[in-house]
Amino acid sequence: MPGERLGEQALADLYGVSRTLVREALMQLQARGFVEVRTRKGWYVVEPSLEQARNAFDARRIIETGMLRDAGRPLQSTIKRLRQHVADERHAIAHADVATRTFLLADFHVCLADCLGNHLLTDVMRDLTARTTLVASLRQSTQDAAKSCEEHAQIVAALEAGDAGSAEQLMVAHIGSVQQGLGDVPSTANDPQARLRASLAPLRPAPPIPTPTPTPG
Repeated sequence: MPGERLGEQALADLYGVSRTLVREALMQLQARGFVEVRTRKGWYVVEPSLEQARNAFDARRIIETGMLRDAGRPLQSTIKRLRQHVADERHAIAHADVATRTFLLADFHVCLADCLGNHLLTDVMRDLTARTTLVASLRQSTQDAAKSCEEHAQIVAALEAGDAGSAEQLMVAHIGSVQQGLGDVPSTANDPQARLRASLAPLRPAPPIPTPTPTPG
């Protein structure tokens, strides 16, 4: 969570590695703006302001609509991958913790960029969505998360139909909806170590979507 302390020894114990390796990883995250070091206190997850989050959403709006504008009709394998991602989101919203569902909802946009074949923009989207995720992890309600997931499903449906224009419009509305829906819903936990362990555990995706059986005809 934003503002949470990241103890070097706790992370080293969690992963079974040296504190030196953990420190190197934290320094890389610091360079990308995701963690900060406080004098005599240690490492902390950054706490982005709403203004910083707004700037990240504005950048995402420009990039993602541009990608969709020229998307055309994606391959069926791409649609299958995106539909599975939406299924994972629904599963997380119903069964997982806030951190998991928030990550998956943001990762949809990274997955979309990757599916559309622009690896440079995929890296850019990974950083931008990470910044908005820090705010969403504190402020997004379960109801808003479910709404976001269904908007993802609508975008995938438009792409499957080959309607890039509708997909672009849906994305504009979706980003605006997510941005406006970040109400003040803070989340706390009594055991930071347990939360740290859960947040860094491997994701458990939903069961795969079954492939429809062709009807004899």
